[in-house]
Amino acid sequence: MFSRDKWNEILESLTSNWFRTILTAFGVLWGIFILVILLAAGNGLENGVKKGFSGYATNSMFMWTQTASKPYKGLPKGRWYNFKTGDVQAIKDNVPGLKYVSPRNQLGGFGGSNNVVRGLKTGAFNVYGDYPEIISQQPMDITSGRFLNYNDINEKRKVAIIGEGVKSTMYDYDEEVLGSYIKINGVNFQVIGTYKKKGGGGNRNPEEDQKEIYVPFTSFSQAFNMGDIVGWMAITANDGNSITVLKHDIIEVVKERHSIHPEDDRAVGNFDLYEEFKKINGLFTILNIVAYVVGVLILVSGIIGISNIMLIVVKERTKEIGVRRALGATPWSIRGQILLESIFLTIISGMTGIILATGVLWLVNYLLSQNPSDDMMFANPSVDIGTIAVALFILIFSGLLAGFIPAQNAIKIKPVDALRTE
Repeated sequence: MFSRDKWNEILESLTSNWFRTILTAFGVLWGIFILVILLAAGNGLENGVKKGFSGYATNSMFMWTQTASKPYKGLPKGRWYNFKTGDVQAIKDNVPGLKYVSPRNQLGGFGGSNNVVRGLKTGAFNVYGDYPEIISQQPMDITSGRFLNYNDINEKRKVAIIGEGVKSTMYDYDEEVLGSYIKINGVNFQVIGTYKKKGGGGNRNPEEDQKEIYVPFTSFSQAFNMGDIVGWMAITANDGNSITVLKHDIIEVVKERHSIHPEDDRAVGNFDLYEEFKKINGLFTILNIVAYVVGVLILVSGIIGISNIMLIVVKERTKEIGVRRALGATPWSIRGQILLESIFLTIISGMTGIILATGVLWLVNYLLSQNPSDDMMFANPSVDIGTIAVALFILIFSGLLAGFIPAQNAIKIKPVDALRTE
């Protein structure tokens, strides 16, 4: 198989008609090129989308109140209710496997009336009353100062962490931010930190994410007369526990505490981030399958081309095969020669396709690195070594498949008939 004469014969056979060989090899080259590019593009899109979730505790859910859709225990249909601070501890006590249960309150917002004043400057921003754990549930880089801590919570300090968007709106370029005061709905808060959010959970406006203000939950409740009301909650499960599985128990605790009908599925609103994240992962699995199917189908057309050319080669070498059979060549040696030529042509053309695809991916990654953007939903298109190994296996299998029929035809030729052929 590895004799020098045999390889010289293979090279002579393939180079006897360069144009025909190149056209035949191009089918396999193009097929494997498209396969690698499609898989890399799918990975790039997946990386970009997952970058939007970067830093988010994806094993989380958000929960808020809605109107009751069923009467229960003498209470009417359509009634409103509010979460209470006691619900937070009740959920922690009755639902094991939870990492964070963060109560949240909110006021203002983009598009609303101006709720923040500093000197002569005003702005409309989302203001959140939060606990320190929220920074572990949402991606946030502290660019100066610090975030909330439990001393702020326990002492009900009127302090605030503002986004870079708030800073650029309410402050001059060279103005000191830390230690200054802003007035939120008429109440003064001291700025102790600034932040910049990364990602966006896949469904938010990144610019508006930088225009938010965080204050301690307790001081928010006191300053804005919220009492023990909780607007909504961000709940994260421990690693190894699915928030989707625990969600039913969490909602049951809330229903029991607020006299909501057990079958009322509309009274407690929720958004399961983990469930949405799983859907996205499922989508990219399907995209990878489609990429493999499309790439392999294109590769099949190249295999057919190689098989056809090998049939022509066998026909052109009928007399040669007859001489070799007459001199004692075994059917296996004839079959092996044809299969080896087919595999060699397939692997050479396929590896050329992989090299070209690698070059294209390097160029794309270089261009992306020169123009970085947090908002781009496409990042680092690439394929791993496992994909290359699969591609090599496909090439070898394709070469065997392409040469099998011509090889079988070759060994069916009787020496006398082959020698008689003109």
